Amino acid sequence: MPVPLHTTGKASFDHIYDRPDPREYYARMSALDYRIPELAKPFFEQQIREYRAATRTHAPTVLDIGCSYGVNAALLRLGLTIDELSEHYRAGEAASRAAMVSRDRARLAEGDACPDVRFIGMDAARPALDYANEAGLLHDIVHADLESADPTEAQRDLLASADIVISTGCVGYVTEKTLVRIATADPARRPWMAHFVLRMFDFAPIAAEFAALGYRTERVPGLFEQRRFASDDERAQVLNALSDRGIDTEGQESRGWLYAALYLSRPLPEPGAVEDRG
Repeated sequence: MPVPLHTTGKASFDHIYDRPDPREYYARMSALDYRIPELAKPFFEQQIREYRAATRTHAPTVLDIGCSYGVNAALLRLGLTIDELSEHYRAGEAASRAAMVSRDRARLAEGDACPDVRFIGMDAARPALDYANEAGLLHDIVHADLESADPTEAQRDLLASADIVISTGCVGYVTEKTLVRIATADPARRPWMAHFVLRMFDFAPIAAEFAALGYRTERVPGLFEQRRFASDDERAQVLNALSDRGIDTEGQESRGWLYAALYLSRPLPEPGAVEDRG
């Protein structure tokens, strides 16, 4: 079946985020060798460690933007690889949704690798959010499209509780509009940020908005494979977008993969303050 393209030029998988459970999502992503959440995992773990050391916060809250079925939380909490997580859902192919939820809750009960971290997921796909929340992968959820509207008071309260904000592919679908609304949810405090951004999208406008809010943004050296192209049309669109930006794709996207860069944004210390880095 042809894969439709999003207005950004990327393949659109909106239809698999509206399923009542993640089985089709993982089956489709596995077929494309989707791996960015697993590559991101050690960097997110490092952010959590460094945040604890810098702020002396024992139980930080992590907000995952574009979380879908709670993929990043599942990898961090269950201690699995992305392939193991895909197999976990493939093994339950014949199970009911209720049984899948019970399996996930039982898996978490066996051992949570991040017992002192609270995970909030934000997404525009309600079925994906609901599954991750009912399965216990996410402690709280925010169903919102902050590109088009400010958060409600209840949503703002949840967003304001975030200590660290992460994402592994939503930038491009979301812009500085969403990220600034999240960053300013608590007017007195700025969360740390760690975003994996496809090279076809320019992070400079977001970094400029962050700088105006008192952030310093750094790009981590290296590139990270996201997944294989879903179609020849997607490949052509992405390569054209990268060419328009003057980005050399030889040895990266030309090999048939989407590649992302990691940007870390942290609030600068207040004037006269000494930042405790542990």
